[in-house]
Amino acid sequence: MIDIQEKLKEIGPYVEAADDDVLVCRCEEVTKGEIRQAVHAGMFTMEEIRRYLRSGMGLCQGQTCGKLVKGIVARELKVSPLEIEPATSRAPMRPTEMRIMAQDGGGANE
Repeated sequence: MIDIQEKLKEIGPYVEAADDDVLVCRCEEVTKGEIRQAVHAGMFTMEEIRRYLRSGMGLCQGQTCGKLVKGIVARELKVSPLEIEPATSRAPMRPTEMRIMAQDGGGANE
């Protein structure tokens, strides 16, 4: 388990960079600066970053931005990207209208 306070001291304070406004996750409109700020706020895992910023939760499910986010997190933590555990993958979910489920007849009770 990582000691958050020790790791925050090790990586130092967040310092704004010229490219912090670059869009990394297009689906959820998350910038490089937002990811870097989250790391410096104590979010060290892909799962924490994903839940906080929603990066990787859009239509592409992280297929476009996943490696980029992982690389940014690794650079901020001063570790290899191989040391960063990937976020848990889940099947994409889409809203379904109740009338569609009613037309199906419920399915489970048949």
